Amino acid sequence: MSGVAQVTETASDTRAAASDAPGAGPAPTAVEELLAAVRGGRMPQIPALVAALDQAQRRGCLPALKALRKDVRDEWSKQATAVKGALMLAGAGCHTGPAAAATWLGARDFTSREWARHPALRQLVAAQPEEWQVEVATRLAARPGPRWGWSLYPVIEDVVRRTGCAVPQTDPFVREWTDRMRLGSGPRPTLAEQLRADDFTPVLLPRVFELADVGGALSWRFTPRPGDAWTEAIAELAAAGDLDRADLIDRCLARLLRGGKPADQRFFLDVLQALAPTPQEYAARVRDVLPLLDGLSVVAGHAQGVLAGLDEAGLIEPEVLTEASAVVLFRAEKKLVRAQLGWLERAARRAPGRSGPVVLAAAEAFGHPDRGVQERALNVVARHLRAAGEAVLPELRLAAEALDPAHHPRAGELFGAPVGGGEDDAPDTGWNELLPPAPQPLPLGPPIASAAELAQELSALLAADEPEMAVFERVLDGLVRQAHQDRTALAEALEPVRRVHPWDGVGRWHDCAPRDVLYVAAAVAGETSRHRIWDFLGGKGRSPLRGQINTVQGNVLAARMEEAARQVVAQPPPYLLATPTDTAGALDPGALVERLAGYQAAGVTPGRADLCAALLRVGPHADAEVLRAAEALTSPSGRWAAHWLRTGGLPGQPSERVFFAPGRGSRHGHHYEDRWWEDVRRVAVAQPGIGAGPKGPDGERLAPEFRALLEGTEPSVARARKVGEWTWRPTVHWAAMLPWHREELAARWLDHFAAGADRDEHHRGGLLPALAEAGGPAGLAVHLALAYGLGARYTEDRTAAVDALLVLAARGDLDGGQLGRELGALVDCGAVKSTRLGAALTLAAGTGAYGTVWSVLGPALPALLGGAGKSARGLGDLLALAADCARRTGARGPVAEVTATAAQGGSSRVVKEARALRDVLAG
Repeated sequence: MSGVAQVTETASDTRAAASDAPGAGPAPTAVEELLAAVRGGRMPQIPALVAALDQAQRRGCLPALKALRKDVRDEWSKQATAVKGALMLAGAGCHTGPAAAATWLGARDFTSREWARHPALRQLVAAQPEEWQVEVATRLAARPGPRWGWSLYPVIEDVVRRTGCAVPQTDPFVREWTDRMRLGSGPRPTLAEQLRADDFTPVLLPRVFELADVGGALSWRFTPRPGDAWTEAIAELAAAGDLDRADLIDRCLARLLRGGKPADQRFFLDVLQALAPTPQEYAARVRDVLPLLDGLSVVAGHAQGVLAGLDEAGLIEPEVLTEASAVVLFRAEKKLVRAQLGWLERAARRAPGRSGPVVLAAAEAFGHPDRGVQERALNVVARHLRAAGEAVLPELRLAAEALDPAHHPRAGELFGAPVGGGEDDAPDTGWNELLPPAPQPLPLGPPIASAAELAQELSALLAADEPEMAVFERVLDGLVRQAHQDRTALAEALEPVRRVHPWDGVGRWHDCAPRDVLYVAAAVAGETSRHRIWDFLGGKGRSPLRGQINTVQGNVLAARMEEAARQVVAQPPPYLLATPTDTAGALDPGALVERLAGYQAAGVTPGRADLCAALLRVGPHADAEVLRAAEALTSPSGRWAAHWLRTGGLPGQPSERVFFAPGRGSRHGHHYEDRWWEDVRRVAVAQPGIGAGPKGPDGERLAPEFRALLEGTEPSVARARKVGEWTWRPTVHWAAMLPWHREELAARWLDHFAAGADRDEHHRGGLLPALAEAGGPAGLAVHLALAYGLGARYTEDRTAAVDALLVLAARGDLDGGQLGRELGALVDCGAVKSTRLGAALTLAAGTGAYGTVWSVLGPALPALLGGAGKSARGLGDLLALAADCARRTGARGPVAEVTATAAQGGSSRVVKEARALRDVLAG
């Protein structure tokens, strides 16, 4: 029976009970008509039917209406939708108190629909006492509304316009007012005309300046007609005197001072520019303009231009220039810094008497990280030093200590005393590299000891956006351990967690993930599905379609959890073999042998997936004592593990470099179809794979899911992505499957890392530190992945790559020459931009790893200066960084491409920095 049918019977029972009661209140006929109209979803009839009831009768209808609301709340059939609309109206009319009526109308199960826009609601509200209407409207206006539309606005607007009460100024009401300015079909007036005709405008438009996250919505132009965009409409009304122009200017400046998202800042800056304050108006607000120099770059640029104009017009005090310089010259944006130095230069030329404060202000830029900016500041000081007088020399000499050592000789000549002469000026061939301590994996921790603790750990895993590998492994092992001890008690402990986090299977377009451990929890509780777990975990498993959506790593997770689910139902083992012993996912050989010995003593046969996962995690080097203990094992699984440890497990395989150009790729002379719709030139790798690993003495082999994990990889840029690869993203759980084979992992995931650089995709470098901390050789694939990470589009991805760079260097696994050559090739083919690479390496050098950065930049210079990247933007910054690193570390020896570039004519940044680097390398 449906919810609507059930509540019909419930309402009938309620009416019967009301009519049979002594002194029954509501008249049966009137109530029945109202309830029948509600059950039929006849909204237009509701206002008249409610009006026919007195207050006692209305209150008497509420129990039946509440019961109906409860039964249809989760139904979305056409009939249930109509019933909800009528129910909203009837409930609002039957609540005689405005607070209760507002609560009823504002409930979530009503406000997300369009019922509130029905004319019948406005008719019903208009029939109530005016005080009731105003109170309900005020309360509804204070309720938050969803971002996609606020359906309560029409009824509130109707009450305000009809009664003349105060216009609500709450955020939801103001937002909806702005949104409704875009509504309408056919010919419509411009936005300026709509605002001028609306009585709400004088009250609500000033409130727009106080809203957050409105810049994107208000930046649209409705039509090409003048005045049909918010910026133009506001300016037009202010110019016509419909709005207080001075107040709007003050509100714009206050909103910009408040800060916020870039879209908001740009919109309100556009409004300010449309208002076009005069120099006198800006001069009166100079103390509001000055703080904008510390804001968003585009806002700071506008404020800088305004203040410079006021200074040239003589409308502000000279001290404002000094205050502005103290802020701007410390910003990273070179465009703003150069503009500030230009302002200083013009001020000194216009009034030589200001030269003293000008040169001291320009000296603030001596500490700027960009050497070109330092040189420009030094030029400004040099041109106006004579007019400034000798009184400024002591301060200038002190400020000059912050200059790059390359500028120290010239500064010494200008200021009449040597500058520098400290450690930074003398080559230090005994440079002491500052690197972070080589990270060591932490122990995983003791097993989960009780069912209650397991429930807490499972709840934490499910609540996390990115569950930790250690938490997942401990939970999976804990489910098996606790089921072995007391499955009934475990099921009881997990029940509250399972109620909050029901497992509904893996969606068709999703990969098997750690949170699907809920399937094992469901098996503990005795819940069996109509399908096997493989049908849920991505719909793959043993079906012919396996692998098209689930990744190979997802299939490995699925295999382990399916096996654990079978075990907890049948005969749970005492523990799992594959649970790692450290947080990197590695399994100590001694621990594996000890666990297998425990299985053998208990007469337990290991699960195949569990044993395979354990073998892939075990370290390649086992000491003699562990090998002797392994040889003593007599079970088939024990003999296989002993053979695996004795032969060294999985062998590592080197990667092969492959270059792809747009449209075609090549390897060994064979051509592969590239993504013809993308202009991608990329350096990739081909990996032959690890193989299937050593067979056991009895011919045991890894399960198919695990063999797929070890297969070779062709460069994935050589083909279109499969369906499941558009959304897959490597996780620490994937890395923990092969903790001793980072080269193979990097080769398989190289397309993922590269997309952060040549496709500007986000969140692509987060796994690089985990690769750097993993075991095994770091070959071509690892260094290429790191190179792409250093050239990633987003700062957080580049920061992760810098962390990985420092970890590899600290562990002694970094091949600076190989990384540098690959970076040069990537810049040359356009896959990596010089500006991004410069930002990443500057960050690395800032940690004190100048030797590491030089070991990378030095080998990269031939490709950077000799190929297509020679004219790349940002190359001057890379050369300046190289010179700084070479000077600090005492690097010597000419680089032919640097020498050739330095010998060129002209004064471009690249040539000047090449000359500086040449001189450093020459000693």
